[in-house]
Amino acid sequence: MKIAYLTGEYPRATDTFIQREILAVERAGVEVERFSVRRTGDEHMVGPQQLSERAATTYLLSSPLPSILGDLRAAARRSPKRFFSTLKLAVKTRRLGLRGTAKQAAYFVEAAHLAEEMRRRGVTHLHNHFADACCTVAMLASELSGIPFSFTLHGPGIFFEAHEWKVGTKIGKSAFCATISSFARAQASILCSPADWHRVRIVHCGVELPEIDLDAVREAGPPRLLFVGRLDKVKGVTVLFDAVAELATSGAKLELTLVGDGPQRAELEARAAALGIDGAVRFTGYQSQPAVQEHLRRCDVFVLPSFAEGVPVSLMEAMAQGKPVIATNVGGVTELVTDGVNGRVVIPGNVAALRDAIAELVADEQKRKRFGIAGRSRVAEEFASDIEARRLVTLFRAVADGPLSDESDDSWSERPVPATV
Repeated sequence: MKIAYLTGEYPRATDTFIQREILAVERAGVEVERFSVRRTGDEHMVGPQQLSERAATTYLLSSPLPSILGDLRAAARRSPKRFFSTLKLAVKTRRLGLRGTAKQAAYFVEAAHLAEEMRRRGVTHLHNHFADACCTVAMLASELSGIPFSFTLHGPGIFFEAHEWKVGTKIGKSAFCATISSFARAQASILCSPADWHRVRIVHCGVELPEIDLDAVREAGPPRLLFVGRLDKVKGVTVLFDAVAELATSGAKLELTLVGDGPQRAELEARAAALGIDGAVRFTGYQSQPAVQEHLRRCDVFVLPSFAEGVPVSLMEAMAQGKPVIATNVGGVTELVTDGVNGRVVIPGNVAALRDAIAELVADEQKRKRFGIAGRSRVAEEFASDIEARRLVTLFRAVADGPLSDESDDSWSERPVPATV
């Protein structure tokens, strides 16, 4: 079995979970060809894994134009019927307006190039991450080639534009749609016909469990808070800054480290200075995975104050390190974090609630340790990379044997049983 993976831009510093998944799928005995629409910028090359993955990836838009157009002609000659039915699908699923039509024409050409590349390499299944433009390319490439495709639906952003990106049509055309949470599965079920619900299966993003010492002596210094993620308004970092500022005003001494980068960085740096907490806040930018793990090892509390999330991989990584977490009650977060059991879950946008949760955990070392142990156990049970990758492999193999069952008593309806290796 040879699988092709496609994303819009791969590998990125922010999508290490996809890199882990591909490597775990390969460990499960499946050959993987990596494709990306665009080449990743050097700012994402934060470690040897990203460099290695970039070297192993074929970039559709980096191919010479004559080669791309040659594949378009080859696809048309190979099966005029498929070519024109795919063209009809492209017209049907285009975004509105001249710009949307022009982009869809580009996606069609990219899809023809990908279809021919998959045929040349003997690919038997195409899997795509994210449901926007690259998934359109995957759907059209599948239609052109006859190679079945599937995709992982993340959220939450795609659910705001689901009809524009024709997510329901993509589910109906797919062999299956892997959703990262029950929340995402419910959203997908709204978007597609009940006749297609059997295609929607839950496969979590996964993390690896590092070796840790829960009895290690804490390094000296003020309590350390950590945020890992894209510096974007959706992550709610301004709320975190306000909470830290209020704690500082009451006399608390804290250190806050932000790992990641993004469009809000300059605004956040200015806000920290305006609040008078810039001396306690450290911006590190993108970091390699070993560096992220070191930040997690040293922190006392991990905080993710987002306004919208799927099931955050950064939370999983913190919990895998045995760290207590504070998150918000959005998306699929509560499928990972149970308030008062393995972390604290607060109302999004509520500075007082976030402030009090931080103060509570900073003051109680035993609670931090108890939450950390429970959180690591939760991740080990439901979010381990190798187990989740084998669930995907189970689905790949099932599709190779024919369409998934749509019977009401189908035992696949929730979580595929992971394949044995």
